[in-house]
Amino acid sequence: MPFAKVYSLLVAKAVRKNRTQSEVDGIITWLTGYNSCQIEQAKHNGTTYGEFFQNAPMINPNSVLIKGSICGVKLEEIEDPLMRNIRCLDKLVDELAKGKSVEKIKRR
Repeated sequence: MPFAKVYSLLVAKAVRKNRTQSEVDGIITWLTGYNSCQIEQAKHNGTTYGEFFQNAPMINPNSVLIKGSICGVKLEEIEDPLMRNIRCLDKLVDELAKGKSVEKIKRR
């Protein structure tokens, strides 16, 4: 699936709950190490969602602190690192949409 399609769905989820694209970008940057220019490039150059994570500059080491369930699956039980990172981003955007502060989402 193209990153651009998933990205638009993540942003739409956040915006419906009065959050911003900028906040979503901040979460993506924190998790993956991409900057906003690189996120824009990935949206426009046909990068797949899997490639986006596989080529991430640096997955944040604090991402191991992300706990909970997404779609009924506990993040701690996901063994495949790619799938875990994908689910972690979904979990972080869910937390944003539910009103959690960006600083708490970033697990500092």
